[in-house]
Amino acid sequence: MRNLPVRPSILCRKLLAVAAGLLILSACGENRLEASVQPGIERTEQHNETFSQWRDDFRSQALAAGINGQLFDRAFHGVEPDPAVLKADSSQPEFTRPVWEYLEGAMSSQRQATGRMMLSRHAGILQQIEARYGVDRHILVAIWGLESNYGSNMGDRSVIRSLATLAHQGRRSGFAQSQLLAALEILQRGDVSVDGMVGSWAGAMGQTQFIPTTYNDYAVDFDGNGKRDIWQTEADALASAANYLRASNWQTGARWGMEVRLREGFDYALADMSIRKPMAEWAQLGVTDARGQPLDSRSTSEATLILPAGHRGPAFLVKNNFRSILRYNNSTSYALAIALLAERFQGSGEIRAPWPTDDKPLSRTERLELQERLEAQGFDPGSVDGIIGANTRQAIRRLQIALGWPADGYPDQQLLKALRHKEN
Repeated sequence: MRNLPVRPSILCRKLLAVAAGLLILSACGENRLEASVQPGIERTEQHNETFSQWRDDFRSQALAAGINGQLFDRAFHGVEPDPAVLKADSSQPEFTRPVWEYLEGAMSSQRQATGRMMLSRHAGILQQIEARYGVDRHILVAIWGLESNYGSNMGDRSVIRSLATLAHQGRRSGFAQSQLLAALEILQRGDVSVDGMVGSWAGAMGQTQFIPTTYNDYAVDFDGNGKRDIWQTEADALASAANYLRASNWQTGARWGMEVRLREGFDYALADMSIRKPMAEWAQLGVTDARGQPLDSRSTSEATLILPAGHRGPAFLVKNNFRSILRYNNSTSYALAIALLAERFQGSGEIRAPWPTDDKPLSRTERLELQERLEAQGFDPGSVDGIIGANTRQAIRRLQIALGWPADGYPDQQLLKALRHKEN
């Protein structure tokens, strides 16, 4: 999950009071350890202490925060750093899948078929969850399908070992340490056993892949057995996801958005998540639905235009509920996959416009080069980190405007070639 402020639990507040330098619990970005963190808070020094030295120091901090010493010792019994976790933490893939390939995998025929079966099998529970939290059951099942393949792929690594490894040597040790403390709180409440607390290499847990702080604030005991079990109890897992989305400003009964068609000569600079306009205003700008039919010019609901593959690909107007999904995972591709998969369960969700499948995505090396060249030529892309964020997209737009190209902010091979040419 992403960008939703997370309230620190009481024990976490205590730890923050006694352990200066720990990460302030802020955003549960993707509901994973890869979530964004506040600049300037993360510890960056090299860890010269051994794992046992770090563990003993952390034990003192955890006990000062209220963790039972016997529980701590039981949780850490036999725990040593996991080299596979460190490898995963340090690896940055050179190539990423284009959005159309990601969607194809996310909405496979098998995932659609299993999702429909789960909707039928759990209809009663889903109806109750929908009534209590106001979140569309199809969205919940889509999240369930993408996060853990309907509970069949939750990860099998010890959450304590993974987080301890990352807290000792990981890139964002402060954040990992705060998650580790939250994991100990979960164990202390008795929601799950030490052996049962398994998840991904980054510490995401259960059928809905919550990180520990998100679990502490939003997991619910929907079946009323006294435990918030997102590992083995589908009702708890799905209701917890619904509770999180409700807290992320989900609007009951509202659409996530729709595919649209843009007129010739449209100002692609308007395709930006920071821009919201009433549907009536988009209609005035010549935006129609995907079939070319007029939008509802009477609608006052606001929407944002996104172009996941630039101006050559499909266009979408997305609304508040799309942003709520982004709080769960701050990826446009992910949010689009959830929204469209939920529609596929109901017999719709087909995209009409073609994807630019001949457009080879930039590799990480090429994205770094793009940012370096943008910076060298005065377009101010922000950090040179290989991540195409808001600042880089604005820099790309400035370059595109200078070149007389459609200013969609989309990085592609043609743009990189233009930058290379400008320096020669």
